[in-house]
This record gives sequence, structure tokens and C-alpha cells, in this order.
Amino acid sequence: MFGANELKQTRFYQDVFAEGEQKGKQEGKLEVKLEMIPQLLAFGLSIEQIAQGLGLDEQVVRQAAQPKS
Repeated sequence: MFGANELKQTRFYQDVFAEGEQKGKQEGKLEVKLEMIPQLLAFGLSIEQIAQGLGLDEQVVRQAAQPKS
């Protein structure tokens, strides 16, 4: 039977952990970009400029620009 310490030392665990950590970082970066959109719009940038500058799809920028209710 594997204990927690033995499991953490396996290649499978380390690969899955690293993959999850990477995915979390990507989601965090996306969240920051989405939070910036209203501020960039307030500076007068267009949806297209913001999408291009942040590397996002224009539809994603449009959705993030919608007021939250």
C-alpha cells in the first residue's frame, strides 16, 4: 500500500501536480487580464485594441466589458 509520501515521489503524481499548477497559473493570468478590461476601456481603448493587446478573443473582451448585475 502506498503512503502519502511514497505517492508524492512517483513520477505520475509529480507530472499531475505540475500540470495542475501550470493550469492554475494560466487561469490566474486570465483573471488579471479580465479585471483590466474595464480600466482599459475607461482610458479610451477599443475592444479590438484591448483584445489584441491582451491576446484575447474580441468576444471574451466584450463579455468582460458588460456591466455585472
